Amino acid sequence: MSALPPHPVPAPSGSADATDAGGSPFGYETPRPARPTRLVVSLAWGNLALQLLIILTGGLVRLTGSGLGCSTWPQCEPGQFSPVLHEAASYHPFVEFGNRAVSVIVCLVAVGLLVAVWTSPGTRERRPVRLLAIAPLAGVLAQAVIGGITVLVELHPAVVGFHFLISAVLVWVSTLLLVRLREGDAPPRQTFAAAGWSGAWLRWAPATFAVLTALVVVLGILTTGAGPHSGDEEVGYRFALDPAHLAKSHAMAVWAFVAAVLLTLWLIARAVPGGTSLAPVRHARRAWGVLVVVTLAQGLIGYAQYFSGLPVPLVALHLVGSGLLVAAVTAAVLSLRVR
Repeated sequence: MSALPPHPVPAPSGSADATDAGGSPFGYETPRPARPTRLVVSLAWGNLALQLLIILTGGLVRLTGSGLGCSTWPQCEPGQFSPVLHEAASYHPFVEFGNRAVSVIVCLVAVGLLVAVWTSPGTRERRPVRLLAIAPLAGVLAQAVIGGITVLVELHPAVVGFHFLISAVLVWVSTLLLVRLREGDAPPRQTFAAAGWSGAWLRWAPATFAVLTALVVVLGILTTGAGPHSGDEEVGYRFALDPAHLAKSHAMAVWAFVAAVLLTLWLIARAVPGGTSLAPVRHARRAWGVLVVVTLAQGLIGYAQYFSGLPVPLVALHLVGSGLLVAAVTAAVLSLRVR
């Protein structure tokens, strides 16, 4: 998460990072927007953290076989929203109810973020940021409906997988919102000046990593949907696919992703700044370094869980790592341009 850009600090006149009269390091006039309030930034960070937390709690529901711990939705049991306490009660309803309780907190923070962005100075005037602030709340409400459908169809792996995919999208849009809060609204310009195939690669990096990240995530979902963790001890719907072959395909996609990350890191280490300011260059190199660390850690956890028989703690850690990977690649890709 340290890959996200800091608040812009104007450089002193005559310094190497000094800008033109319009406040831009690229020689065009653009007014610097007011900084977002501390409340807005805090809520945006809280929203991102909770989007990652809900991935963990949702994963634990599945990994502990608690997917049908509550027999219905939106209530846990007919006529009661909380689990029913009795001598024969297991822990499964409480795990499922805990995940639902976290989703309520996520929804409340998303509401607070939306209201703060639309009413606070520094953001209420910025239409792109206001529109982005709608996405977390809309996504959380959609997730509640998808979660209910998941229970009603008794944990069909396709619906469960789609449930996770929306969570990954919410992590992406939450990271994007954090980045946009701390930059202006001027047209984007390249952080690095590169020609030839190096310049072409950096220009196409956003599309390249969008495809690679989607491929890694979708193959991971299919691998999980064919594996042993169905989410319930009695209902075992799985994809009719070989989980070993899927795991190998997933690993190949991850290696392609790693190669693309390392190539990009090498190119930006050699590239020259695209403007007079060095701050965006330092930030971009730091962001891509963070992405390398997150990617390698996630790959290591993936191999460890595969060769150790998919223990619950490692699988849960891998789930959280997938969300962190989406956040890290979003911040890294966005660091290749400045506004």
